[in-house]
Amino acid sequence: MSASHGAGERNADPQQLHKSLKNRHIQLIALGGAIGTGLFYGSSESIALAGPSILLAYVIGGAAIFVIVRAMSEMSVEEPKAGAFSYYASRYWSKRAGFISGWNYWFNYVLVSMVELAVVGSFVNYWFPNIPQWASAAFFLVLITLLNLFGVSEFGEFEFWFALIKIVAVIAMIAGGLWVIVANLPTDSGVRASFANWFTVDGGFFPHGAMSRAADGHWDGLLMALVVVMFSFGGTELIGVTAGEVENPSKTIPRATNGIIWRILVFYVAALGIIMAVVPWDRIDGKMSPFVQIFDSVGVPVAAGILNFVCLTAVMSVYNSALYSNSRMLFSLARQGNAPAYLGRVNKRGVPVAGVLTSAAVTVVAVVVVFLWPQFAFNYLMSIATIAAIINWTMIMITEMLFRRRVAAGDGPGELNGLRGAEALAKIRFKLPGWNWTPYVIIAFLAMVAVLMCFSPSYRIALIAGVIWLAVLFAAYAITSRASAKRDAKTVLDSTRK
Repeated sequence: MSASHGAGERNADPQQLHKSLKNRHIQLIALGGAIGTGLFYGSSESIALAGPSILLAYVIGGAAIFVIVRAMSEMSVEEPKAGAFSYYASRYWSKRAGFISGWNYWFNYVLVSMVELAVVGSFVNYWFPNIPQWASAAFFLVLITLLNLFGVSEFGEFEFWFALIKIVAVIAMIAGGLWVIVANLPTDSGVRASFANWFTVDGGFFPHGAMSRAADGHWDGLLMALVVVMFSFGGTELIGVTAGEVENPSKTIPRATNGIIWRILVFYVAALGIIMAVVPWDRIDGKMSPFVQIFDSVGVPVAAGILNFVCLTAVMSVYNSALYSNSRMLFSLARQGNAPAYLGRVNKRGVPVAGVLTSAAVTVVAVVVVFLWPQFAFNYLMSIATIAAIINWTMIMITEMLFRRRVAAGDGPGELNGLRGAEALAKIRFKLPGWNWTPYVIIAFLAMVAVLMCFSPSYRIALIAGVIWLAVLFAAYAITSRASAKRDAKTVLDSTRK
């Protein structure tokens, strides 16, 4: 690890991020960002909403996420930059769009960090029930912050192993679950493990239909589950954020992006399908991770303990990725002139230390939130993070359309610059499939998810918070741009007087 660090970073520009992330790092970082609380913990909520049809929700949501990441990767391959879509929004849309996109992404990942820290205590309590959840949150916040202060190659190594643990564990869980089903082993649920449980248990594959209102006034069903599912996929866009620190982005980014589909099928659809075959969906109570419950149900407590450790590792991994991406986004915003200049500096190891510490300091609020309102911490923070992610993804799709217009007009990056029309568009190396219609479909889909949020009390509050947050961003940009214009005018005036 130290050798690669030296070779990759010794000759780098001290004022720039270091291009030290290798293909294997990016492949697993992309996976690590998407497999965390949403899968290991939040899947209980999504299963309760939709039953076995949650598998279809993951396929639909996964297809949408794949298109979104392909749109961003199309731009990242041509112009790999730190901050990814914030830079592209500023370059191809407007400086205001870059400001809003970047700060919204940072806000989103502060919330994601808070969600991860909010649930980390539940995994610690599996072994040590007397440790307060806020203490667990504080411990891991400090630990992961320290990890992020190493060089980016070290970060890549840590995240590689974090993600590898999750991959091995999920595959082992799938294999173990299949063994329970094939061997027809008894479970403590009183129901034999079988894929038939998808269709025969309490209402069948669509127990709540597409969307229905429960006796308590809450809405559930396949469509409502899409809201929870979309939160689970937050983090896949991390591929683009790493573009500024990748050794060979033109090859690495396409490989990582195209791998998203099979990852979704294996790590979401197959894993949850096995869980609901072993533990009937109506017996998944949410008191522990469904991944832990599956082994508890067949009387294998040691395996459940191991899997609980994996869940804990997954939470650490996602928070690690969140803090990494937030520090790079602040770095990019500072270089665009959309954030304080001190956030745009790096140390000799290529780490934007100020960005890491600033993001971690804001996330300290999570410890207080967990201590005061433990239920609020997960339910409401997750919903607010979801609307922030929807804003991010929508802006990515709009930016991709504007990127293509600029390329066609002859103002593309790199080798595309100067080419025009169909010739320029044909030269794009990693094209978005169906580029002339898929952005509109995805934007409509995201709008539908936002509308669905209105039917849930916790998500309805998040939707209102999202509108207020956008208004704050617009106002903040107006204030900062006006102050910047005054400074520029004063500088010009002072220079003319001299």
